[in-house]
Amino acid sequence: MKKCVIIGSGLGGLSCGCILAKNGYEVTVLEKNPQFGGCLQCFRRGDAVFDTGMHYIGSLDPGQVLNIYFRYLGIDKDIKLSKLDPLGYDVISYKGKYYQLANGRDAFINTLSNHFPSCRGELIQYYDLIKKISSSWVLHSLNRNVDFNVNTEYQMQSVNNVIDSIISDPILRQVIVGILPLYAGVKDHTPFSTHALISDCYEKSAYRIVGGSSLVADSLVNSIRNMGGKVLSKQKVTNIECNDVKATSVITESGECFPTDIIISAIHPALTLQLIDSHLIRPTYRRRIMNIQNTTSVFTVYLKFRKNSVRYMNKNLYIYRGDSIWGCENYNDLTWPKCLLYMHFCHEENPTFARSGEILTYMNISEVQQWIGTHVGQRGSSYEDFKKMKAEVVIQALEQEIPGVSQNIEEYYTSTPLTYLDYTGIPDGAMYGMFKDVQNIVSSSVTSRTKIPNLFLAGQSITLHGMLGVLAGSLSTCSELLTIDEIFSQLKDI
Repeated sequence: MKKCVIIGSGLGGLSCGCILAKNGYEVTVLEKNPQFGGCLQCFRRGDAVFDTGMHYIGSLDPGQVLNIYFRYLGIDKDIKLSKLDPLGYDVISYKGKYYQLANGRDAFINTLSNHFPSCRGELIQYYDLIKKISSSWVLHSLNRNVDFNVNTEYQMQSVNNVIDSIISDPILRQVIVGILPLYAGVKDHTPFSTHALISDCYEKSAYRIVGGSSLVADSLVNSIRNMGGKVLSKQKVTNIECNDVKATSVITESGECFPTDIIISAIHPALTLQLIDSHLIRPTYRRRIMNIQNTTSVFTVYLKFRKNSVRYMNKNLYIYRGDSIWGCENYNDLTWPKCLLYMHFCHEENPTFARSGEILTYMNISEVQQWIGTHVGQRGSSYEDFKKMKAEVVIQALEQEIPGVSQNIEEYYTSTPLTYLDYTGIPDGAMYGMFKDVQNIVSSSVTSRTKIPNLFLAGQSITLHGMLGVLAGSLSTCSELLTIDEIFSQLKDI
Protein backbone atom coordinates (compact mmCIF):
# COMPACT_ATOMS: atom_id res chain seq x y z
CA MET A 1 0.00 0.00 0.00
CA LYS A 2 1.58 3.28 -1.11
CA LYS A 3 1.41 6.27 1.19
CA CYS A 4 0.10 9.56 -0.19
CA VAL A 5 0.13 12.85 1.69
CA ILE A 6 -2.18 15.54 0.35
CA ILE A 7 -1.65 19.18 1.28
CA GLY A 8 -4.89 21.16 1.51
CA SER A 9 -8.47 20.05 2.11
CA GLY A 10 -10.24 22.06 -0.55
CA LEU A 11 -12.22 20.29 -3.25
CA GLY A 12 -9.02 19.36 -5.13
CA GLY A 13 -7.32 17.81 -2.12
CA LEU A 14 -10.35 15.95 -0.78
CA SER A 15 -11.38 14.56 -4.16
CA CYS A 16 -7.84 13.35 -4.88
CA GLY A 17 -7.81 11.74 -1.44
CA CYS A 18 -11.11 10.01 -2.09
CA ILE A 19 -10.04 8.71 -5.52
CA LEU A 20 -6.73 7.34 -4.25
CA ALA A 21 -8.26 5.82 -1.11
CA LYS A 22 -10.74 4.00 -3.37
CA ASN A 23 -7.71 2.59 -5.18
CA GLY A 24 -5.85 1.29 -2.15
CA TYR A 25 -3.57 4.20 -1.26
CA GLU A 26 -2.91 5.07 2.37
CA VAL A 27 -4.11 8.68 2.29
CA THR A 28 -3.41 11.50 4.74
CA VAL A 29 -4.89 14.94 4.05
CA LEU A 30 -3.34 17.86 5.96
CA GLU A 31 -5.30 21.09 6.43
CA LYS A 32 -3.84 24.19 8.09
CA ASN A 33 -7.22 25.60 9.22
CA PRO A 34 -9.65 24.25 11.83
CA GLN A 35 -12.34 23.77 9.15
CA PHE A 36 -12.06 21.55 6.09
CA GLY A 37 -13.25 22.47 2.62
CA GLY A 38 -11.43 25.53 1.28
CA CYS A 39 -13.88 27.26 -1.07
CA LEU A 40 -16.53 24.71 -0.07
CA GLN A 41 -16.78 26.20 3.41
CA CYS A 42 -20.02 27.68 4.73
CA PHE A 43 -20.65 29.74 7.85
CA ARG A 44 -23.74 30.27 9.99
CA ARG A 45 -25.21 33.35 11.65
CA GLY A 46 -28.24 32.33 13.67
CA ASP A 47 -30.57 30.41 11.37
CA ALA A 48 -28.91 31.82 8.24
CA VAL A 49 -26.20 29.88 6.39
CA PHE A 50 -23.90 31.32 3.73
CA ASP A 51 -21.75 29.73 1.03
CA THR A 52 -18.30 31.24 0.64
CA GLY A 53 -17.29 29.85 -2.75
CA MET A 54 -19.34 27.22 -4.60
CA HIS A 55 -22.65 29.07 -4.90
CA TYR A 56 -24.16 27.00 -7.69
CA ILE A 57 -23.06 24.10 -9.86
CA GLY A 58 -23.89 22.67 -13.28
CA SER A 59 -24.09 19.50 -15.39
CA LEU A 60 -25.89 17.50 -12.72
CA ASP A 61 -28.83 16.05 -14.61
CA PRO A 62 -28.75 12.23 -14.90
CA GLY A 63 -26.02 11.15 -17.31
CA GLN A 64 -24.27 14.53 -17.28
CA VAL A 65 -20.62 14.66 -16.33
CA LEU A 66 -20.80 16.18 -12.82
CA ASN A 67 -23.61 13.78 -11.95
CA ILE A 68 -21.27 10.92 -12.89
CA TYR A 69 -18.42 12.39 -10.85
CA PHE A 70 -20.66 12.83 -7.80
CA ARG A 71 -21.82 9.22 -8.01
CA TYR A 72 -18.24 8.01 -8.48
CA LEU A 73 -17.15 9.85 -5.32
CA GLY A 74 -20.29 8.98 -3.36
CA ILE A 75 -21.26 12.63 -2.94
CA ASP A 76 -24.71 12.11 -4.46
CA LYS A 77 -25.83 10.09 -1.41
CA ASP A 78 -25.03 12.89 1.02
CA ILE A 79 -26.56 15.96 -0.63
CA LYS A 80 -29.88 17.23 -1.95
CA LEU A 81 -30.14 19.52 -4.94
CA SER A 82 -32.45 22.38 -5.86
CA LYS A 83 -32.70 23.07 -9.58
CA LEU A 84 -32.49 26.61 -10.87
CA ASP A 85 -35.04 27.88 -13.39
CA PRO A 86 -34.32 26.05 -16.67
CA LEU A 87 -35.81 28.97 -18.61
CA GLY A 88 -33.48 31.47 -16.96
CA TYR A 89 -31.00 30.08 -14.43
CA ASP A 90 -28.82 33.16 -15.03
CA VAL A 91 -30.26 36.59 -15.77
CA ILE A 92 -28.13 39.41 -17.17
CA SER A 93 -29.25 42.94 -16.31
CA TYR A 94 -27.67 45.34 -18.80
CA LYS A 95 -28.74 48.85 -19.75
CA GLY A 96 -32.20 48.53 -18.22
CA LYS A 97 -33.13 45.19 -19.80
CA TYR A 98 -33.06 41.60 -18.57
CA TYR A 99 -31.69 38.75 -20.67
CA GLN A 100 -32.24 35.15 -19.58
CA LEU A 101 -29.83 32.28 -20.18
CA ALA A 102 -31.80 29.05 -20.49
CA ASN A 103 -30.84 25.37 -20.31
CA GLY A 104 -30.79 23.34 -23.51
CA ARG A 105 -30.00 24.19 -27.11
CA ASP A 106 -33.48 25.21 -28.29
CA ALA A 107 -34.37 27.14 -25.14
CA PHE A 108 -31.02 28.96 -25.05
CA ILE A 109 -31.24 30.02 -28.70
CA ASN A 110 -34.97 30.82 -28.68
CA THR A 111 -34.83 32.89 -25.48
CA LEU A 112 -32.03 35.15 -26.73
CA SER A 113 -33.49 35.24 -30.25
CA ASN A 114 -36.60 36.87 -28.79
CA HIS A 115 -34.40 39.88 -28.01
CA PHE A 116 -32.16 39.59 -31.07
CA PRO A 117 -34.24 38.00 -33.89
CA SER A 118 -31.77 38.93 -36.62
CA CYS A 119 -28.98 37.07 -34.76
CA ARG A 120 -30.59 33.65 -34.55
CA GLY A 121 -28.13 32.09 -37.00
CA GLU A 122 -25.22 33.62 -35.11
CA LEU A 123 -26.54 32.24 -31.81
CA ILE A 124 -26.71 28.79 -33.36
CA GLN A 125 -23.12 29.12 -34.54
CA TYR A 126 -22.01 30.33 -31.10
CA TYR A 127 -23.87 27.56 -29.26
CA ASP A 128 -22.50 24.83 -31.51
CA LEU A 129 -18.97 26.13 -31.08
CA ILE A 130 -19.35 25.97 -27.29
CA LYS A 131 -20.38 22.32 -27.61
CA LYS A 132 -17.55 21.56 -30.01
CA ILE A 133 -14.97 22.95 -27.59
CA SER A 134 -16.44 21.29 -24.50
CA SER A 135 -16.56 17.92 -26.26
CA SER A 136 -12.85 18.25 -27.07
CA TRP A 137 -11.85 18.08 -23.38
CA VAL A 138 -11.64 14.41 -22.38
CA LEU A 139 -12.67 14.77 -18.74
CA HIS A 140 -15.46 17.21 -19.57
CA SER A 141 -17.03 15.02 -22.23
CA LEU A 142 -15.88 11.61 -20.86
CA ASN A 143 -15.01 10.69 -24.42
CA ARG A 144 -11.56 9.28 -25.19
CA ASN A 145 -11.83 9.97 -28.93
CA VAL A 146 -11.66 13.76 -29.02
CA ASP A 147 -9.99 16.32 -31.24
CA PHE A 148 -7.40 17.84 -28.90
CA ASN A 149 -6.57 20.49 -31.47
CA VAL A 150 -9.96 22.20 -30.96
CA ASN A 151 -9.40 22.98 -27.29
CA THR A 152 -5.81 23.99 -28.00
CA GLU A 153 -6.90 26.34 -30.77
CA TYR A 154 -9.36 28.19 -28.57
CA GLN A 155 -6.93 28.41 -25.67
CA MET A 156 -4.98 30.69 -27.97
CA GLN A 157 -7.87 33.05 -28.78
CA SER A 158 -9.50 35.52 -26.41
CA VAL A 159 -13.17 35.46 -25.43
CA ASN A 160 -13.98 38.81 -26.99
CA ASN A 161 -12.13 38.13 -30.25
CA VAL A 162 -14.04 34.92 -30.89
CA ILE A 163 -17.43 36.34 -29.88
CA ASP A 164 -16.90 39.47 -31.95
CA SER A 165 -16.11 37.26 -34.96
CA ILE A 166 -19.44 35.43 -34.59
CA ILE A 167 -21.93 37.92 -33.11
CA SER A 168 -22.66 41.14 -35.01
CA ASP A 169 -25.00 42.88 -32.55
CA PRO A 170 -22.98 44.92 -29.99
CA ILE A 171 -25.53 44.39 -27.20
CA LEU A 172 -25.69 40.64 -27.73
CA ARG A 173 -21.91 40.51 -27.61
CA GLN A 174 -22.11 41.98 -24.13
CA VAL A 175 -24.93 39.68 -22.99
CA ILE A 176 -23.11 36.54 -24.15
CA VAL A 177 -20.23 37.34 -21.77
CA GLY A 178 -22.54 38.35 -18.92
CA ILE A 179 -21.29 35.47 -16.76
CA LEU A 180 -17.76 36.94 -16.67
CA PRO A 181 -17.63 36.89 -12.82
CA LEU A 182 -17.72 33.08 -12.97
CA TYR A 183 -14.19 33.13 -14.35
CA ALA A 184 -13.00 36.73 -13.80
CA GLY A 185 -12.57 37.23 -17.52
CA VAL A 186 -10.34 40.01 -18.81
CA LYS A 187 -10.78 41.46 -22.30
CA ASP A 188 -8.13 40.42 -24.85
CA HIS A 189 -6.55 38.02 -22.33
CA THR A 190 -8.93 35.29 -21.11
CA PRO A 191 -9.00 32.22 -23.40
CA PHE A 192 -12.27 31.50 -25.16
CA SER A 193 -11.92 27.85 -24.11
CA THR A 194 -12.37 28.94 -20.48
CA HIS A 195 -15.60 30.74 -21.38
CA ALA A 196 -16.79 27.75 -23.41
CA LEU A 197 -16.21 25.14 -20.71
CA ILE A 198 -17.79 27.24 -17.95
CA SER A 199 -20.77 28.19 -20.14
CA ASP A 200 -21.35 24.61 -21.25
CA CYS A 201 -21.28 23.32 -17.69
CA TYR A 202 -24.17 25.54 -16.56
CA GLU A 203 -26.06 25.52 -19.83
CA LYS A 204 -26.58 21.77 -19.47
CA SER A 205 -28.25 22.20 -16.07
CA ALA A 206 -27.83 24.40 -13.00
CA TYR A 207 -28.41 23.61 -9.33
CA ARG A 208 -27.88 24.83 -5.79
CA ILE A 209 -26.89 22.44 -3.02
CA VAL A 210 -29.58 22.41 -0.32
CA GLY A 211 -27.85 23.38 2.90
CA GLY A 212 -24.67 24.57 1.26
CA SER A 213 -21.51 23.33 -0.43
CA SER A 214 -19.82 22.39 2.86
CA LEU A 215 -21.90 19.18 2.65
CA VAL A 216 -19.70 18.16 -0.30
CA ALA A 217 -16.60 18.58 1.86
CA ASP A 218 -18.23 16.63 4.71
CA SER A 219 -19.09 13.80 2.31
CA LEU A 220 -15.54 13.53 0.96
CA VAL A 221 -13.98 13.70 4.43
CA ASN A 222 -16.25 10.92 5.65
CA SER A 223 -15.53 8.78 2.59
CA ILE A 224 -11.76 9.08 3.05
CA ARG A 225 -12.01 8.20 6.73
CA ASN A 226 -14.36 5.29 6.06
CA MET A 227 -11.77 3.87 3.67
CA GLY A 228 -9.06 4.09 6.33
CA GLY A 229 -7.56 7.44 5.38
CA LYS A 230 -6.86 10.41 7.64
CA VAL A 231 -8.04 14.00 7.26
CA LEU A 232 -6.32 16.20 9.83
CA SER A 233 -6.99 19.85 10.66
CA LYS A 234 -4.64 22.44 12.22
CA GLN A 235 -1.71 20.83 10.40
CA LYS A 236 0.09 23.63 8.60
CA VAL A 237 2.75 22.24 6.27
CA THR A 238 6.05 24.11 6.41
CA ASN A 239 8.38 21.87 4.39
CA ILE A 240 8.40 19.26 1.67
CA GLU A 241 11.60 17.28 2.25
CA CYS A 242 13.47 15.82 -0.73
CA ASN A 243 16.50 13.64 -1.31
CA ASP A 244 18.54 13.73 -4.52
CA VAL A 245 15.81 12.20 -6.66
CA LYS A 246 12.36 12.67 -5.11
CA ALA A 247 10.23 14.00 -2.26
CA THR A 248 10.41 11.90 0.90
CA SER A 249 8.25 13.51 3.58
CA VAL A 250 6.13 16.44 4.66
CA ILE A 251 6.90 18.47 7.79
CA THR A 252 4.26 20.44 9.70
CA GLU A 253 4.55 23.56 11.84
CA SER A 254 4.42 21.44 14.99
CA GLY A 255 7.48 19.51 13.80
CA GLU A 256 5.62 16.32 12.94
CA CYS A 257 7.05 14.36 10.00
CA PHE A 258 4.87 12.42 7.54
CA PRO A 259 7.03 10.05 5.44
CA THR A 260 5.37 9.35 2.11
CA ASP A 261 5.70 7.79 -1.33
CA ILE A 262 3.52 10.36 -3.13
CA ILE A 263 2.67 13.99 -2.41
CA ILE A 264 -0.22 15.89 -3.96
CA SER A 265 -0.28 19.60 -3.22
CA ALA A 266 -3.76 21.04 -3.62
CA ILE A 267 -2.76 24.51 -2.48
CA HIS A 268 -1.68 27.33 -4.78
CA PRO A 269 1.35 26.27 -6.90
CA ALA A 270 3.39 29.29 -5.78
CA LEU A 271 2.78 28.38 -2.13
CA THR A 272 3.80 24.81 -2.90
CA LEU A 273 7.17 25.95 -4.22
CA GLN A 274 7.74 28.01 -1.08
CA LEU A 275 7.72 24.73 0.86
CA ILE A 276 10.54 23.22 -1.20
CA ASP A 277 14.28 23.86 -0.96
CA SER A 278 15.69 21.39 -3.46
CA HIS A 279 17.80 21.39 -6.60
CA LEU A 280 15.03 19.31 -8.19
CA ILE A 281 13.06 22.53 -8.66
CA ARG A 282 14.99 24.46 -11.25
CA PRO A 283 15.23 28.25 -10.89
CA THR A 284 13.57 28.85 -14.28
CA TYR A 285 10.54 26.73 -13.31
CA ARG A 286 10.32 28.42 -9.90
CA ARG A 287 10.50 31.90 -11.44
CA ARG A 288 7.83 31.07 -14.01
CA ILE A 289 5.37 29.77 -11.42
CA MET A 290 6.04 32.59 -8.96
CA ASN A 291 5.51 35.22 -11.66
CA ILE A 292 2.14 33.99 -12.98
CA GLN A 293 -0.54 36.60 -12.37
CA ASN A 294 -3.55 35.72 -10.21
CA THR A 295 -7.17 36.52 -10.95
CA THR A 296 -8.84 39.44 -9.22
CA SER A 297 -10.48 39.05 -5.83
CA VAL A 298 -13.95 39.67 -4.45
CA PHE A 299 -15.90 41.66 -1.88
CA THR A 300 -19.01 39.91 -0.60
CA VAL A 301 -21.98 41.17 1.38
CA TYR A 302 -23.88 38.38 3.11
CA LEU A 303 -27.52 39.29 3.66
CA LYS A 304 -29.73 37.87 6.41
CA PHE A 305 -33.33 38.66 5.48
CA ARG A 306 -36.26 39.42 7.76
CA LYS A 307 -38.47 36.37 8.17
CA ASN A 308 -40.79 35.69 5.21
CA SER A 309 -39.93 39.02 3.58
CA VAL A 310 -37.99 38.05 0.44
CA ARG A 311 -39.28 35.53 -2.07
CA TYR A 312 -36.73 32.83 -2.88
CA MET A 313 -35.13 33.47 -6.26
CA ASN A 314 -34.19 30.26 -8.10
CA LYS A 315 -31.91 32.11 -10.49
CA ASN A 316 -28.82 34.29 -10.32
CA LEU A 317 -28.87 37.96 -11.22
CA TYR A 318 -25.83 39.60 -12.86
CA ILE A 319 -26.15 43.37 -12.67
CA TYR A 320 -24.01 45.68 -14.84
CA ARG A 321 -24.02 49.39 -14.09
CA GLY A 322 -21.91 50.81 -16.89
CA ASP A 323 -21.63 50.85 -20.66
CA SER A 324 -19.61 47.64 -20.88
CA ILE A 325 -19.66 44.27 -19.20
CA TRP A 326 -15.90 44.14 -19.67
CA GLY A 327 -13.45 45.91 -17.39
CA CYS A 328 -15.37 45.73 -14.11
CA GLU A 329 -12.13 44.81 -12.34
CA ASN A 330 -10.82 48.30 -13.23
CA TYR A 331 -12.59 50.91 -11.15
CA ASN A 332 -12.21 53.92 -8.88
CA ASP A 333 -14.16 55.16 -5.86
CA LEU A 334 -16.75 56.81 -8.10
CA THR A 335 -17.39 53.88 -10.46
CA TRP A 336 -17.24 50.98 -7.96
CA PRO A 337 -19.04 48.60 -8.05
CA LYS A 338 -19.38 48.22 -11.79
CA CYS A 339 -21.05 44.82 -11.51
CA LEU A 340 -22.90 42.77 -8.92
CA LEU A 341 -23.75 39.08 -8.72
CA TYR A 342 -26.83 38.63 -6.53
CA MET A 343 -28.11 35.21 -5.46
CA HIS A 344 -30.01 33.44 -2.70
CA PHE A 345 -28.98 30.56 -0.46
CA CYS A 346 -31.11 27.41 -0.61
CA HIS A 347 -31.74 26.32 2.99
CA GLU A 348 -34.41 23.72 2.17
CA GLU A 349 -35.93 22.02 -0.84
CA ASN A 350 -38.11 24.38 -2.88
CA PRO A 351 -38.26 27.22 -0.34
CA THR A 352 -40.91 29.92 -0.66
CA PHE A 353 -38.88 32.57 1.12
CA ALA A 354 -35.12 33.08 1.30
CA ARG A 355 -33.43 33.30 4.67
CA SER A 356 -30.18 34.64 3.24
CA GLY A 357 -28.54 35.95 0.11
CA GLU A 358 -25.22 37.28 -1.13
CA ILE A 359 -23.94 40.11 -3.26
CA LEU A 360 -20.52 39.65 -4.84
CA THR A 361 -18.44 42.22 -6.69
CA TYR A 362 -14.84 42.56 -7.74
CA MET A 363 -12.33 44.05 -5.31
CA ASN A 364 -8.60 44.33 -5.88
CA ILE A 365 -6.20 43.29 -3.12
CA SER A 366 -4.66 46.78 -3.24
CA GLU A 367 -7.77 48.18 -1.52
CA VAL A 368 -6.92 46.30 1.68
CA GLN A 369 -3.15 46.49 1.38
CA GLN A 370 -2.74 48.38 4.67
CA TRP A 371 -4.21 45.46 6.66
CA ILE A 372 -2.16 42.66 5.08
CA GLY A 373 -0.45 40.69 7.84
CA THR A 374 -3.31 41.14 10.30
CA HIS A 375 -5.75 38.41 11.24
CA VAL A 376 -9.51 37.92 11.24
CA GLY A 377 -11.13 39.77 14.13
CA GLN A 378 -7.92 41.70 14.90
CA ARG A 379 -7.74 44.25 12.10
CA GLY A 380 -9.00 47.22 14.05
CA SER A 381 -11.76 49.80 13.73
CA SER A 382 -10.44 51.32 10.50
CA TYR A 383 -10.91 47.99 8.73
CA GLU A 384 -14.42 47.57 10.13
CA ASP A 385 -15.29 51.11 8.99
CA PHE A 386 -13.92 50.33 5.54
CA LYS A 387 -16.07 47.20 5.24
CA LYS A 388 -19.18 48.99 6.46
CA MET A 389 -18.72 51.82 4.00
CA LYS A 390 -18.20 49.41 1.11
CA ALA A 391 -21.16 47.25 2.14
CA GLU A 392 -23.51 50.21 2.21
CA VAL A 393 -22.42 51.21 -1.29
CA VAL A 394 -23.07 47.68 -2.56
CA ILE A 395 -26.47 47.42 -0.86
CA GLN A 396 -27.49 50.79 -2.29
CA ALA A 397 -26.48 49.58 -5.75
CA LEU A 398 -28.70 46.52 -5.31
CA GLU A 399 -31.52 48.74 -4.05
CA GLN A 400 -31.35 50.75 -7.26
CA GLU A 401 -31.85 47.52 -9.20
CA ILE A 402 -34.44 45.99 -6.85
CA PRO A 403 -36.29 48.78 -5.02
CA GLY A 404 -37.33 47.85 -1.50
CA VAL A 405 -34.89 45.00 -0.99
CA SER A 406 -32.79 46.88 1.57
CA GLN A 407 -35.69 47.29 4.00
CA ASN A 408 -35.94 43.50 4.22
CA ILE A 409 -32.34 43.07 5.38
CA GLU A 410 -32.20 42.20 9.07
CA GLU A 411 -28.41 42.01 9.28
CA TYR A 412 -25.44 41.83 6.93
CA TYR A 413 -21.87 40.55 7.11
CA THR A 414 -18.91 41.10 4.82
CA SER A 415 -15.74 39.54 3.51
CA THR A 416 -12.85 41.12 1.61
CA PRO A 417 -9.85 39.77 -0.32
CA LEU A 418 -8.10 39.45 3.06
CA THR A 419 -10.84 37.15 4.35
CA TYR A 420 -10.47 35.01 1.25
CA LEU A 421 -6.70 35.02 1.71
CA ASP A 422 -7.00 33.92 5.35
CA TYR A 423 -9.39 31.04 4.75
CA THR A 424 -8.06 29.68 1.46
CA GLY A 425 -4.42 30.76 1.49
CA ILE A 426 -4.65 31.82 -2.16
CA PRO A 427 -2.20 34.69 -2.88
CA ASP A 428 -3.90 38.06 -3.38
CA GLY A 429 -7.17 36.46 -2.25
CA ALA A 430 -7.64 35.52 -5.91
CA MET A 431 -11.11 34.24 -6.78
CA TYR A 432 -9.94 31.56 -9.19
CA GLY A 433 -6.25 31.09 -8.58
CA MET A 434 -3.80 31.63 -11.41
CA PHE A 435 -4.82 33.68 -14.44
CA LYS A 436 -4.53 32.06 -17.85
CA ASP A 437 -3.57 34.55 -20.56
CA VAL A 438 -3.81 33.98 -24.33
CA GLN A 439 -0.97 36.43 -24.78
CA ASN A 440 1.27 34.17 -22.71
CA ILE A 441 -0.58 30.88 -22.65
CA VAL A 442 2.40 28.54 -22.22
CA SER A 443 3.98 30.48 -19.37
CA SER A 444 0.65 31.00 -17.58
CA SER A 445 -0.38 27.34 -17.64
CA VAL A 446 0.42 24.83 -14.90
CA THR A 447 0.17 21.05 -15.20
CA SER A 448 -0.29 18.46 -12.46
CA ARG A 449 3.25 17.17 -13.01
CA THR A 450 6.18 18.95 -11.38
CA LYS A 451 9.95 18.69 -11.69
CA ILE A 452 9.87 16.35 -8.69
CA PRO A 453 8.72 12.94 -10.01
CA ASN A 454 6.50 12.00 -7.05
CA LEU A 455 5.07 15.48 -6.36
CA PHE A 456 1.86 16.40 -8.16
CA LEU A 457 -0.44 19.44 -8.13
CA ALA A 458 -4.22 19.69 -7.92
CA GLY A 459 -6.81 22.40 -7.36
CA GLN A 460 -8.31 25.29 -9.26
CA SER A 461 -5.07 26.57 -10.80
CA ILE A 462 -4.69 23.25 -12.64
CA THR A 463 -6.83 22.82 -15.78
CA LEU A 464 -9.98 24.75 -14.71
CA HIS A 465 -11.68 26.12 -11.59
CA GLY A 466 -15.23 25.52 -10.35
CA MET A 467 -16.78 22.26 -9.12
CA LEU A 468 -16.55 20.47 -12.46
CA GLY A 469 -13.17 21.93 -13.41
CA VAL A 470 -11.50 21.00 -10.12
CA LEU A 471 -12.95 17.47 -10.06
CA ALA A 472 -11.86 16.88 -13.64
CA GLY A 473 -8.43 18.19 -12.66
CA SER A 474 -8.31 15.79 -9.71
CA LEU A 475 -9.08 12.86 -11.97
CA SER A 476 -6.34 14.05 -14.30
CA THR A 477 -3.86 14.30 -11.41
CA CYS A 478 -4.79 10.85 -10.11
CA SER A 479 -4.51 9.39 -13.60
CA GLU A 480 -0.77 10.08 -13.35
CA LEU A 481 -0.76 7.35 -10.69
CA LEU A 482 -3.64 5.11 -11.79
CA THR A 483 -3.55 5.70 -15.59
CA ILE A 484 -6.35 7.34 -17.55
CA ASP A 485 -7.54 3.90 -18.73
CA GLU A 486 -8.18 2.82 -15.15
CA ILE A 487 -10.00 6.09 -14.37
CA PHE A 488 -12.31 5.64 -17.37
CA SER A 489 -12.89 2.00 -16.49
CA GLN A 490 -14.03 2.98 -13.00
CA LEU A 491 -16.26 5.78 -14.27
CA LYS A 492 -17.96 3.38 -16.69
CA ASP A 493 -18.80 1.06 -13.78
CA ILE A 494 -20.90 3.75 -12.08
